[in-house]
Amino acid sequence: MATTKLTWLITGCSSGFGLSLTRAAQAGGHKVIATSRNPLRTPELVAEIESKGGKWVQLDVDSHDSGDIITELESHGDHIDVLVNNAGYSIYAPIETANEEEVRTQMETMYFGPLRLIQAVLPHMRQRKAGVIVNMSSGASLDGIPTMGVYAGAKAGLDALTKILAKEVAPFNIRTLTVVLGTFNTNMPNSVVLGKTPLPEDYKGTFTEQIQGLLVSGKIKPNGDKDKAMQAVYQVVAGEGVGEGLQTEKLLPLGSDMTPRLKGVQEYLGHSLDVFGSVTNSVDVDK
Repeated sequence: MATTKLTWLITGCSSGFGLSLTRAAQAGGHKVIATSRNPLRTPELVAEIESKGGKWVQLDVDSHDSGDIITELESHGDHIDVLVNNAGYSIYAPIETANEEEVRTQMETMYFGPLRLIQAVLPHMRQRKAGVIVNMSSGASLDGIPTMGVYAGAKAGLDALTKILAKEVAPFNIRTLTVVLGTFNTNMPNSVVLGKTPLPEDYKGTFTEQIQGLLVSGKIKPNGDKDKAMQAVYQVVAGEGVGEGLQTEKLLPLGSDMTPRLKGVQEYLGHSLDVFGSVTNSVDVDK
């Protein structure tokens, strides 16, 4: 794949990871179909990407008809080799106070949106016996901070779905890549969306209240450089640089703050086996 020029469809390209990955893929000589909810808001970016041979199309991942854009592109000869589900946001609220509308809206963007695009592109990739599906995930799906439970649940749900998807599409030479991201210098810290329900009095002085205060103040500083991260994603997908020979890998953690989280997951699972291993193996049907 390293010498093959691919067509990428990337969601959420008006800023952050999506824009960085779009630029990285174009710099590598690939064709990019960039998308955003409202391209009219970023005419200079649209002009930049299209001047380099790309396309920019309007796409609202929340729309139940979002998959139609893939059908339309494919019918006009834009055969999508790489689908990157990147668009998203996070609502910050304790699980106790998150109302159902907020939860459903978060799931629509972070779970159902990517799922619709995956389902739309798979028949075409399966017919061509080639393709890559990249899902941008978060360290929150492994071990998030208070107030990020709904977001973490949406990301973890997509992560679990993608693990199964990888097994289902492997016979068709289609692969998946879950990119688990730490904190990066994107616009996410500056676009805090707090839950509508005020914190109950009992939360005053707790870590949850402290975290919410830090989010509102914008004092949580990111560790990672988004451009370096997306260059790594590009190389792993294209089989170049750090990704040479690693095209079959399914999980790419990025950001130095991911290392303790990954180790924490290992310890969490290992501890459960240490404590309950004998119980785990003692509940089978008697033979």
